Amino acid sequence: MCLAVPGKVIDIGERDGTRMATVDFGGVVKEVCLEYLPDLQVGEYAIVHVGFALQRLDEESAKQTLALFAELGMLQEEFGDPWEQAAEAGGAPWPFTDDPEESPDPAPAAEATLEIAAQEAAQQ
Repeated sequence: MCLAVPGKVIDIGERDGTRMATVDFGGVVKEVCLEYLPDLQVGEYAIVHVGFALQRLDEESAKQTLALFAELGMLQEEFGDPWEQAAEAGGAPWPFTDDPEESPDPAPAAEATLEIAAQEAAQQ
């Protein structure tokens, strides 16, 4: 499903002759084309669909919509990692994370690998 998601413009620049913005979607930051809203400014909110800012939106409406999307899990569905989503859909935990506190301990896997290698070496 594709959503039109509200986001806050945090930076504006030009790339290859096209007016672009860095937009914050409730913690997820993406590059967005501003060609349909050429007068949009830093700090303003816009509804974005497939990488294009389509309509200006007031801050209160944007925040309410982002909160509702987050509550329904729609931001993760729209912006989340598809590999992580596939792992979760299959019932497996996602083994990768940027947070070292959440990372699984690699020692048991490494020990098992060494044990298998030792067994194979002993059989030869």
